[in-house]
Amino acid sequence: MKRRQQGILTGMPFMANVAPRTFVDDLGRKIYLAKAPSRIASLAPSVTEILFAIGVSDRIVGVTQFCDYPPEAQAKPKIGASQSNIESLLALNPDLVIAPQAFIRPDVLDKLDHLKITVYILEAKTIEDILAHIQTLGRMLERSVAADELAASMRRRITDVKTRTRALTRPRLLYVLNSDPLVTVGPGSFIHQLIELAGGTNVGAATQTPYPHLSLEEAIRQDPEIIVFPVGTTEGIPETEQQRWQRWSTMSAVKQGRFYRISSVLLDRPGPRIVEGLEALARGIHPEAFEGRRSH
Repeated sequence: MKRRQQGILTGMPFMANVAPRTFVDDLGRKIYLAKAPSRIASLAPSVTEILFAIGVSDRIVGVTQFCDYPPEAQAKPKIGASQSNIESLLALNPDLVIAPQAFIRPDVLDKLDHLKITVYILEAKTIEDILAHIQTLGRMLERSVAADELAASMRRRITDVKTRTRALTRPRLLYVLNSDPLVTVGPGSFIHQLIELAGGTNVGAATQTPYPHLSLEEAIRQDPEIIVFPVGTTEGIPETEQQRWQRWSTMSAVKQGRFYRISSVLLDRPGPRIVEGLEALARGIHPEAFEGRRSH
């Protein structure tokens, strides 16, 4: 049987007419790269973390002000906030711009397309999407070995967590992405998948939307046994807002004192450190499954 060309892991079916240096992004846009890009603009912390992890930090010419990991990323020229302006972006003369859909305005995307600047859009909805993005960027940037090794290592750690939590009781968990209004996570978000992999039952699962608004009444009715707050210096739920949940004394999580705080950058960023977030989440839900085992 004739060996087919190497496919691109974008969640899309293999396309016979796609050449080895042609890639399809998560908006279905086809881009062609005659050679590996040497001047890359990253419009998201998760993208920056992937680029550093696969060994192309020297090609990064610009990042957002929120790109703070690894620490070396903070020394890169700043494009701006998450919604970057076109002038600062063009001044960097990039030959590749990488961004999640939510991090680039449609008018900026149209302008870059008009100027023939290659833009690759990522939109991670599942853990497999994150792994696929790492491997796809590895191929685009001729760092396939490093990217494949990273993805394989992440898969092994994910499998380890699944194995440890598979047969355990699955407590009801509320992930507080935003507290006022209350926003949580549901099917179609990779954080929902992380909760399930970590051995929890997501109370937002019934909403059937990725990032649903939930009324306080509904949250109390669902009676979560664990409440998870993402925390951090620039992102996450402030301590004062966390403490307000103590008022709902009939809630199981409050009665049992099961408030769990986890670094927002580990769970909210679809990049290489997502496995650290998964492991931390699993330890919070099922500490008994990790007794005697050192964390990575």
